[in-house]
Amino acid sequence: MATAAAAAHGGAADRPMPDYVEGPIRAFAVITLFWGIVGFLVGVVIAAQLAWPLLNLDLEWTTFGRLRPLHTSAVIFAFGGNALLGTSLYIVQRTCRARLFGGEEMGWFLFWGYQFFIVSAALGYVLGVTQGKEYAEPEWFVDLFLTVLWVIYLVAYVGTIMKREEPHIYVANWFFLAFIITVAMLHIGNNISLPVSIGSTWSYAAPPGVQGAMIQWWYGHNAVGFFLTAGFLGMMYYFIPKQAERPVYSYRLSIVHFWSLIFLYIWAGPHHLHYTALPDWAQTLGMVFSVMLWMPSWGGMINGIMTLSGAWDKLRTNPGLRFSVTAVAFYGMSTFEGPVMSIRAVNGLSHYTDWTIGHVHSGALGWNGLVTFGALYWLIPTLWGRRGMWSTKLMSWHFWLATIGIVLYITAMWVSGIMQGLMWRAYDELGFLQYSFIETVAAMHPYYVIRMLGGVLYLAGACLMAWNVWKTITESEAEEPVRAAAPAGARAVPAE
Repeated sequence: MATAAAAAHGGAADRPMPDYVEGPIRAFAVITLFWGIVGFLVGVVIAAQLAWPLLNLDLEWTTFGRLRPLHTSAVIFAFGGNALLGTSLYIVQRTCRARLFGGEEMGWFLFWGYQFFIVSAALGYVLGVTQGKEYAEPEWFVDLFLTVLWVIYLVAYVGTIMKREEPHIYVANWFFLAFIITVAMLHIGNNISLPVSIGSTWSYAAPPGVQGAMIQWWYGHNAVGFFLTAGFLGMMYYFIPKQAERPVYSYRLSIVHFWSLIFLYIWAGPHHLHYTALPDWAQTLGMVFSVMLWMPSWGGMINGIMTLSGAWDKLRTNPGLRFSVTAVAFYGMSTFEGPVMSIRAVNGLSHYTDWTIGHVHSGALGWNGLVTFGALYWLIPTLWGRRGMWSTKLMSWHFWLATIGIVLYITAMWVSGIMQGLMWRAYDELGFLQYSFIETVAAMHPYYVIRMLGGVLYLAGACLMAWNVWKTITESEAEEPVRAAAPAGARAVPAE
């Protein structure tokens, strides 16, 4: 497979290199790190507020209720979203050997339009102008703007694929297409709302009651499945082979991984509504499909890790690859834990507890965060034409700070969450609750402090990265720009 791929790559290299759009992608790379630090900082603040409530400052704009959605949207849509837009526009050009459809103007329009959406949404959170829906807080007028922008993003992506020079569509593009199309469908379906009056910034959600809850978690879980999983898997399938200088372990497995993942994931949302008014058949459907997700998720994890076959030694010398591979390990762990928590008996203990928070952050910090850092550590020198990052030592420090921070965070939340669940269901010999609610809150305090310390370490690592990126861009010796090759035929992305 590798020989055939290398031969195909040689043929492709004989053709002239397209004039790729890079300016907006450089901007996406830098702004991704900026929004990441903002999101991590707000996360540390609200973690500290849970440990010491006086840090709410007794101001309406700084309460946990307003800063918490600011944090989630900053890390998901600002940090993660900019990473996805930037890497997808980079990857689609290289793997198709075609200039971005719409050119430089299209790239800059998407960049500035997306930043406008982020700032508009953030102002709404702080000012209290939101729908109150998880991961879908922006009001109708912000949602409408994002819908238009997302359609233009789809046009740019599909247009680039349509004019490709390569006959094969590399697997990373399949994952990005699933991410773009499905997120559009989820966004529109979940945000159908009616303004309170003409000119009002407030609105009512169109589907009421349990139907609205079902649609919300059809959206909420699949935002995880397609925004935070499918899109980032597209990054994995491009950057790990590039960093390891090895072909994808199994192209056939990557195709099976893709089709099974997108078919199964869309049905898993009802597991968020166990023991509610949702009909039992719908709860069971969500549980069954969640358990079935083990197979495609672990297939992707195995494919990512086994791509290092014959290149394991690079983990010692390439800290960026260390980020990417550790991210895949966290992906495997969180996609094992999620199906377990979807089982009704387990969910009866875990639901509404900090165990859920630990699970979410093992995926968000461990999978999404680390794979983004790994991609940026490869992209920054490539886009600015440098030999490498300014300091590999700072990269290693970042890796260990982030990893230790994640471990502190998720273990504290696992212990806190299981303890919460057990205390809430403990009864005395007379059948009364053994613990009052305030006793459970007091028992969680030390774990909240540990969680905050884990967040501080993760934030510190990101700040080291920012300094390293700044020095790489401004002080490293400039060279001829590094041009990433197109995929090696239909089978793999080779070394540069």
